[in-house]
Amino acid sequence: MVKFAADWHGGGIGMEWRCLGRLLVLPVQMVLCLIRAAACLVLPTRLRDLRGDTVLITGGGRGIGRHLAKEFSKHGAKKIILWGRTEKCLKETAEEIKQMGTECHYFICDVGNREEVYQQAKAVREKVGDVTILVNNAAVVHGKSLMDSDDDALLKSQHINTLGQFWTTKAFLPRMLELQNGHIVCINSVLALSAIPGAIDYCTSKASSFAFMESLTLGLLDCPGVNATTVLPFHTNTEMFQGMRVRFPSLFPPLKPETVARRTVEAVQKNHALLLLPWTMHILVILKSVLPQSALEEIHRFSGSYTCMNTFKGRT
Repeated sequence: MVKFAADWHGGGIGMEWRCLGRLLVLPVQMVLCLIRAAACLVLPTRLRDLRGDTVLITGGGRGIGRHLAKEFSKHGAKKIILWGRTEKCLKETAEEIKQMGTECHYFICDVGNREEVYQQAKAVREKVGDVTILVNNAAVVHGKSLMDSDDDALLKSQHINTLGQFWTTKAFLPRMLELQNGHIVCINSVLALSAIPGAIDYCTSKASSFAFMESLTLGLLDCPGVNATTVLPFHTNTEMFQGMRVRFPSLFPPLKPETVARRTVEAVQKNHALLLLPWTMHILVILKSVLPQSALEEIHRFSGSYTCMNTFKGRT
């Protein structure tokens, strides 16, 4: 009994020393990470070669999704697969990609429908092959306050914007892990970090999606060859948010969808975990961390974000 107590005491001391050692090493590791990140800003970065990749883009028929398909094609992706709910848009985009010289397929799929996702994922594997880059881009916005929102519309936003990513990722990630080759991309929104009135369904679903990707990214740290990227763009000039107005458009101009697509593909090639667009959105994150709520409210009033959805008439 005495020997056991002595061994346990000695083991406890050893554990304490190991914890202390790790604590002392942590600041050094943090400094090295900062140096490495700074070096990547000024030195050429080894880019992922997309020529062997099969890219699947949800919501790929129009908007950012269509431009993502074109951008991946420009960078030499081997095959591109488009998912969406409107065949006319999917067919038009697929023809455009084929004219660029890239093999392209489209499948009608509502990512908010779990069984449909799994069924179409099986069809993709049988007809096209393994997906190595999955871009979760599909999203909808109801564009109303909570009390003015229809319950079914609220559920639709959560099913497509959030749960859809669960189903698509579960469908394709296992094979990526087997191959030790894959990338999960989420086209999110800066509204995941800073919500606005009049889009409570969208903001909530995007915040959930951001948490999903943050957890997934950390979970993939010990999975060689498989990575994740979350893109958080500011208001983008697509029909989805048509009618949305900010107070000072010259100070806060909407992003072009082709810019979001180009920067997203760059982030995938450079294996960046997080991309905020434009870079000034980093300031927003810092301000939200240090300013009191009253000061943040004044910023919202100044920018016009309190009323920007009053003129919303976009596509849901």
